Amino acid sequence: MGLNDTPSAERLHIGFFGLRNAGKSSLVNRFTGQQVSLVSEIKGTTTDAVKKSMELLPLGPVVIIDTAGFDDEGTLGEMRVQATLQALNTCDIALLVTENEKLLPEEIELLKLIKSKNIPYLIVHNKADITGEKSADKIYVSAKNGDGIEELKETVARLLSDKIKEIHFVSDFINKGDTVIFVCPIDESAPKGRLILPQQLAIRDTLDKGGLAYVVQPEQLTQALAGLQAPPALVVTDSQVFGKVMKLVPESIPLTSFSILMARYKGFLYTALEGAKALDTLPDGAHILISEGCTHHRQCNDIGTVKMPGWLKAYTDKELNFSFTSGHTFPEDLSGYDLIVHCGGCMLNDAEMKNRRLAAEKQQIPFTNYGTVIAKMNGILDRSTEIITRKD
Repeated sequence: MGLNDTPSAERLHIGFFGLRNAGKSSLVNRFTGQQVSLVSEIKGTTTDAVKKSMELLPLGPVVIIDTAGFDDEGTLGEMRVQATLQALNTCDIALLVTENEKLLPEEIELLKLIKSKNIPYLIVHNKADITGEKSADKIYVSAKNGDGIEELKETVARLLSDKIKEIHFVSDFINKGDTVIFVCPIDESAPKGRLILPQQLAIRDTLDKGGLAYVVQPEQLTQALAGLQAPPALVVTDSQVFGKVMKLVPESIPLTSFSILMARYKGFLYTALEGAKALDTLPDGAHILISEGCTHHRQCNDIGTVKMPGWLKAYTDKELNFSFTSGHTFPEDLSGYDLIVHCGGCMLNDAEMKNRRLAAEKQQIPFTNYGTVIAKMNGILDRSTEIITRKD
């Protein structure tokens, strides 16, 4: 997967935060070497968060986020501040840009918020005539003449170096020369002309390991299994056809789903396994939040808004209430929910998925995902996670 093809969810996110006219946009333009953000002397020029994909060596592909001023005013200002806070949930590092040697009360409030989310941060003093004492969390630059910009890039890269992760999607479970069968339905919900990200990651990871990737549709699975000289080392299926695939794959062959593998890749599989237990204790009238990270066009048989509610009602035999979110929208207050069922999170970066998981944990709301729930409802959760739990 080349730089230009790297999806946003697989890039480290670097956010620039601060008050209006602190020089955030000018600094972003200096940092990227491009005219990314509109610069003006008028306060509040930046409205919605501006995002720019680029490469920052030695980190590689990143997303730069320029946000609205944290001290914006009025109703529209409040909306901009909310957008700024939402952007913070996606950041792997936050740069607090200030033109003050001593932080103002609003800047201190913003810094407290950044710290509360356990996000690595830097205080970036953007003023050419200030040459104060540097520290581990403070650096001096000038967006006007470029002083300190390279040092800022190097510092950011150093602070993020431990967040660079290699893709280990299925390669942990196979050896060179092994065959992996990927069951990828092509139906009304499949994106035209492409595979979804978990499928891409799994296939590429197999090829990198020297394995043989065998991609089929559900109705081709029996033929594929019969045509192999030796059983595959692993079968990975789309969760929606778990029920059909489990009947075709012998118990001796490891079976899991793209969604379960994505939950492991994103670091919340064991939270999802624990959260799925709540399905057996939901009361009548329980309120379930179904959340998706993407904003695709809803089909008549959409998994999130149609299939999943139907499956959950049939499995629990209870009257259930549902709410739905998509994209970067996710409620801060989860107290009204009895369970959160999330998608695999392939379109959200690790930081955003972590913030959602932690928000649920802090408010003691069970948190699980599509693949885990579907496997449980089909009675094969243990089988579909055995290869992972044995390895981990």
